[in-house]
Amino acid sequence: TGLTETSGLFLTHFTPPPLSAGFNVETVEYKNICFTVWDVGGQDKIRPLWRHYFQNTQGLIFVVDSNDRERVQESADELQKMLQEDELRDAVLLVFANKQDMPNAMPVSELTDKLGLQHLRSRTWYVQATCATQGTGLYDGLDWLSHELSKR
Repeated sequence: TGLTETSGLFLTHFTPPPLSAGFNVETVEYKNICFTVWDVGGQDKIRPLWRHYFQNTQGLIFVVDSNDRERVQESADELQKMLQEDELRDAVLLVFANKQDMPNAMPVSELTDKLGLQHLRSRTWYVQATCATQGTGLYDGLDWLSHELSKR
């Protein structure tokens, strides 16, 4: 649960926050694209700091708990706030609809609607169904993101 930035990529995990709120930095290489990932935490008190990590971001990954219907509006609100930031105006958006293995998980179409993505007319975006614990869908999403970033 947190946000993560890379040189060109900002990963957002919007799930219940872990007990620790440390900042972790990691370098990830995928399809000849090297990302520096910053995990900056997702707690309410930390969210105002997120904008300090947006500079030079080309892609945003927003991870949503598809099984948490009670907090999906909070996720939508946070996503819309981030997308208003000037530093993210040109960033492509990849949404990971996580926990698709759960019986009551919202399908991609419902989550797309609840997040208001259909209103993003001037932004390239994609929603990928995922199950992080099994790795399902993660590479499909990263393939889409790599393809979009390679066009720039």
